[in-house]
Amino acid sequence: MIDTSLLLDDVKFSKEMLKKEKFSNADLVFILRNIYKFKYYPVAVKYFYKDEEIEDFKKNNEFKLAVKPLTFCHYVAASRQEGEVLFCGQEKMGCPNAKFVLGWKEFDESEVKRHLKYTKDKDQAIRFLKTKKRLPPGLKAFATAPLHKANFEPDVIHMVCDVLQSYHIGNDWDAAFDNHPFEMFMTMNSSVCHGCVATYVTQKPNITQMCSGSYTSGKTEQGEINIVMPYSQLEPTLKWTLERIVRDGGASYSRTGHTYPGYDVCKICPLLVFTKPRK
Repeated sequence: MIDTSLLLDDVKFSKEMLKKEKFSNADLVFILRNIYKFKYYPVAVKYFYKDEEIEDFKKNNEFKLAVKPLTFCHYVAASRQEGEVLFCGQEKMGCPNAKFVLGWKEFDESEVKRHLKYTKDKDQAIRFLKTKKRLPPGLKAFATAPLHKANFEPDVIHMVCDVLQSYHIGNDWDAAFDNHPFEMFMTMNSSVCHGCVATYVTQKPNITQMCSGSYTSGKTEQGEINIVMPYSQLEPTLKWTLERIVRDGGASYSRTGHTYPGYDVCKICPLLVFTKPRK
């Protein structure tokens, strides 16, 4: 029997979850959806460097292939919004920006030209491009999947949410890992593909805006923001979230103890105050 009343009580739900020694991927997804009110699935991203890893993935996952080459963020979007488990080799990657940060394309004149619209001149475009993180050489393929469907060990988790949700998760990561401040960075172009690569390389989470093509290529719906986190860091972060809820009564920071992470009003608004009726 599923006790839906328990699932809707943040404190009781948190206490029950904290009884587990380890969270499953489905647990992590449910915490994000139930506590942080996520609209979309968090996406597991795996970079394959060995043929044995690819064979293991193909044996243990029901996956699909793109009919035509797509952008990296299209793969992530299909996993996030359609629940697809996807596999991509070099031949099905159609985005030059992603190819560059994945190590499937060398630095060249065409990549510089794609960045001229962002920069003052060619020299600046070259310098800026060379600051981007790139995967170690030898990538064979990558996979994306909704986290709860990932029958593989992800490298990073890509999440899309609103700004208030990202603020709460960033704060919870800081507390869980005794870190401050949370360092956010953006690059010109390639927010999703470079965002995942940079987190893989640095092993640090990031919160960053979408890149300029987000709406036109169907990757975002309502001006959301990206969070990318190493897979190994997601469970400790969400465990602290649950511990904080048990302590304070709810996930919200702006109105401490309330259930919604953000409650979009001034926290000291004198109008939005409720009391029990006098007897």
